[in-house]
Amino acid sequence: MTLPTPPLPQTSPVTSLPDLLARLRRGLIVSCQAEAHEPLHGVQHMAAMAIAAAEGGAAGIRANSPTDIAAIRAVVSLPIVGIHKVDTPGYSVRITPTLGDAILVAKAGADIIAVDATSRTHPDGLSLTERVRLIHEQTGCLVMADIATYAEGMTAEYAGADLVATTLSGYTEMSLPQKGPDFELLEQLTYVLKLPVIAEGRISTPEQAARALELGAFAVVVGSAITRPQWITAQFVQRMMNP
Repeated sequence: MTLPTPPLPQTSPVTSLPDLLARLRRGLIVSCQAEAHEPLHGVQHMAAMAIAAAEGGAAGIRANSPTDIAAIRAVVSLPIVGIHKVDTPGYSVRITPTLGDAILVAKAGADIIAVDATSRTHPDGLSLTERVRLIHEQTGCLVMADIATYAEGMTAEYAGADLVATTLSGYTEMSLPQKGPDFELLEQLTYVLKLPVIAEGRISTPEQAARALELGAFAVVVGSAITRPQWITAQFVQRMMNP
């Protein structure tokens, strides 16, 4: 039996949306990513993973690197949140750290470009406001601000970002490490921001994804729990060894 979809909380101010975002509303965005050392690294694997996610009912895909994004764009019609993870000596920022990286992501076929929107310094020296404006002007894509703290979420809205995501909560020196999703931050942001707030980070069960929607999340991103079989296997093994 299909249960009725509950309405968004009254605190959510999101109303009029472009068609692209309307397609993502209350949906699951599957993060199809694999690092170079992982068994599923490679465009053919990520493209297949994206197809599987689409067949399972995903509303969108999050993907890393121009090559993976282009391969996924060729096989699915879902909206793509694109990033380009780059390690730069002397900088802790990895997610689309420069304007040039954002342009590459757009050219590869992403619809939304996610950027590190924390208070950390970026290699190109741009402020977040400058970064968002230039990405809008030079790519025409929407910008998702990946943040770690409440203050960064507020700053991202002021800077002109189109969406805010809790992606980096627990992964920067400005935010405390956490074992599970940062529901507290999610609830705070959905209450005050006029932008869609995306729940992302350590969401590993359907129940947690549903809880994020209850707290006002516009959409939910899930990665490892769907697309990293080595991580999923490890969860089973650890639980079986520690009953």
